[in-house]
Amino acid sequence: MVSAEKNLLQEEMEKEDAFFLAGHQQEISKVEYDRGVWYNLKTSLKENKLAMICLILLGVIMIASLLAPLSSYDPDAMDLRSKLQLPSKEHFFGTDSLGRDYFTRALYGGRISLSVGFLSMLLSTILGTVIGTVSGYMGGKVDIFLMRFTDIFMSVPSFLLMVVINTLFPPKVYFMIIILGLFEWCQIARITRAETLSLKERDFVLAAKHLGARHWQIIFGHIIPNMSSSIIVAGSLAVARAILTESALSFMGIGVQLPKASWGTMLQGAQTYIMDVPTLAVFPGIFIVLTVFSFNILGDALQNALEPKRMK
Repeated sequence: MVSAEKNLLQEEMEKEDAFFLAGHQQEISKVEYDRGVWYNLKTSLKENKLAMICLILLGVIMIASLLAPLSSYDPDAMDLRSKLQLPSKEHFFGTDSLGRDYFTRALYGGRISLSVGFLSMLLSTILGTVIGTVSGYMGGKVDIFLMRFTDIFMSVPSFLLMVVINTLFPPKVYFMIIILGLFEWCQIARITRAETLSLKERDFVLAAKHLGARHWQIIFGHIIPNMSSSIIVAGSLAVARAILTESALSFMGIGVQLPKASWGTMLQGAQTYIMDVPTLAVFPGIFIVLTVFSFNILGDALQNALEPKRMK
């Protein structure tokens, strides 16, 4: 009887020690990882001059778009006497076919295009992370079902389907954000599933299971935080894809609708006058190219900097 009590007491002590060691090691790892992330990020940006330039460009575009209401021109105010003017001191980018200040409309267009990109990325990242993590963690039939569901989505020509959906339903900005988010999650789900398959066999996850942690606690408290770098990189690339898709849909007239300005609608309005006033197409095109290119370059830089130290 005494021997059984001693064994039980020893097991409880070993369990408490395991809990303490697992938590202590994870705290140490997080501190080291946080320091490594910022150091690697700074080093990567210092070494990659192109990434630094792209970061500055994105910062300028975002700040300028946010400060668009400070412009002295109304983006929708028409002045037919000043239509199709070339760039000047009064109108930095000239005016469009209705005499509206093109620089102001480009800034307001950036607000919509960037908002669509970031919000749809947020939706697709959340959806893809949850589906991919649950699939990789649960395994078995759940994994098979979710991955076949993902394969079906990936096999569908998403852009053509988005064209059909936008044609059938009223073209609202919020509706476009939802559509883009629902069609951009597949790649993120694949990435997070692969990461989860590796992480769920790590010692800290096994220790959490041994200590009785619930599945959702392990997923959201241990697995997802340890693959945040991959999620951030995938998210940065998703923003670029969303901006391109929104611009294409708006250019075709089934995305953002006039008189609202987006870079896509500005390109659409420039079609008729592109031979006479080519700057109408050049300026929004430059904004799209620089923004998408910058996000792609920063995505590569983040991938090099945010490589987590895997815990054995």
